[in-house]
Amino acid sequence: MSLSLRRFLAAATLSVATLSVATLVTTPAAAQAAATEVDGDISVPCWIYSYTQDADWYFPATTTPKALVYLQHGFSRSGANLADLARRYQAAGFLVFAPTLPSIDLYGCTVNNTGNNTVFLTSVAAWIGQSSSPTGALAKSYAAAAKTAGRTGSTLPTKLVLAGHSAGGEAVTYIANVLRTTYPAAFANLEYLQLLDPVKSPAGTNMAIGLTGLKTTALPIRTISSPPYLANSNASGTVELTSTINSNFLGVRLTSGSHCDAEGSSTNVLCTLTAGTSQAANVTALQTLAVNWTLDEVDHTTTATCYPGGTYYQGLLTAGTIETLSGN
Repeated sequence: MSLSLRRFLAAATLSVATLSVATLVTTPAAAQAAATEVDGDISVPCWIYSYTQDADWYFPATTTPKALVYLQHGFSRSGANLADLARRYQAAGFLVFAPTLPSIDLYGCTVNNTGNNTVFLTSVAAWIGQSSSPTGALAKSYAAAAKTAGRTGSTLPTKLVLAGHSAGGEAVTYIANVLRTTYPAAFANLEYLQLLDPVKSPAGTNMAIGLTGLKTTALPIRTISSPPYLANSNASGTVELTSTINSNFLGVRLTSGSHCDAEGSSTNVLCTLTAGTSQAANVTALQTLAVNWTLDEVDHTTTATCYPGGTYYQGLLTAGTIETLSGN
């Protein structure tokens, strides 16, 4: 069979499988016109200083969001690069918070670990750990954004999801473990940890520390990754995850994926030039699985079609779009 024919048949199989979840994923979009996006900011300590960082808020059409999704970008990226994925979460009924953290900083206050950013990430974790206080940085940022969005008087959802791409995947893993050790009440509200082609930093052991702590808990953790190559440091974060967490299902690898897949249509040439252009089928698969897995963990349900054995999932397997990842 020729390569062209194999690709045609794989695409046809995937198209049929996609129909089974298309309604589930796109139904909320009809109400998206009532949703609101706010370009806000948030303060965070750095050494003896206080930084003010850009923070994008995505308010869903509903006035009672399912949960807060903290969506963290990776090295040399910004919250704006994850706007496409943020809008998918927003359309599904989530309130999304996408802050921009430095990638290069004299004092080590960075999303990636260039020496020792653990103090900084602990301060970022305090956003969530202290979110119930009206004087906390996250609550103040939310209040300002809610006022702009016409949602004055609303409050942050209790339920929480952490999601991170690239170095942001390492960062949210470390942050989740800080919540476990320092802010147990906030950790109790953490429903899910979604990693998107996570990458370990060249320095430190933040991801190993985070995963070692989290594996003692029942917190669901999954990844949607691309194959090992230079752009994701040979899938270093995915290797750390599958080597540390013992589970027969830790997510999927997009077999022809790009490190830019999580950014979807909001990526730019800085990512595609170094990591390759995303394929539409991979972006769709990533967004479909990430959002529906998150919905399930927050709602405590199981959308069977999005897991091994389900129609949509098996269609992706048959098309060669994904392969299943499991732990040691």
